[in-house]
Amino acid sequence: MQLMDAILNRRSVRKFKDKKISKEIIEDILKAAMYAPSAMNQQAWQFIVIDDKKLLLEIPNIHPYADMCKTASAAILVCADTSKEKSKDMWVVDCAAATQNLMLAAFDKDIGSVWVGVYFRKDHVDAFTKFLKLPKHIIPISLIPIGYPAEEVKKVERFKKDRIHYNSF
Repeated sequence: MQLMDAILNRRSVRKFKDKKISKEIIEDILKAAMYAPSAMNQQAWQFIVIDDKKLLLEIPNIHPYADMCKTASAAILVCADTSKEKSKDMWVVDCAAATQNLMLAAFDKDIGSVWVGVYFRKDHVDAFTKFLKLPKHIIPISLIPIGYPAEEVKKVERFKKDRIHYNSF
């Protein structure tokens, strides 16, 4: 698959088939995430793969917008490792770039995904910290439920020339 095809055709998937994703595919997806750019090459990320069905079923109880975890094969919690911080607070942006790479790599493997925001909401951060017993230097940023799509997601046109400005607004 070509990169532009993945960027233009990937969509959020919220309903998944009851089909396990191999550990090899998950590790390939995470490899792509780890190749994301990061400030001062700090690579201040950690990834928690949640594939225990009991845990996946519990997640919607701690995050109101994570209902899709009930049918997901797994979910990946992208976390910032603040102990590796070289560039103040840039781990948020670094983890966002890693999340995007993760989702594009998943799409390339015919795996659907959806971005569930965690960071900036103290209640969500605290809930995942407690739920997964995260140490203080590990901050959850995004949760990405993944699985084989149960249905085709409608493609939409998003390119809008009126949102492009040259040299000034």
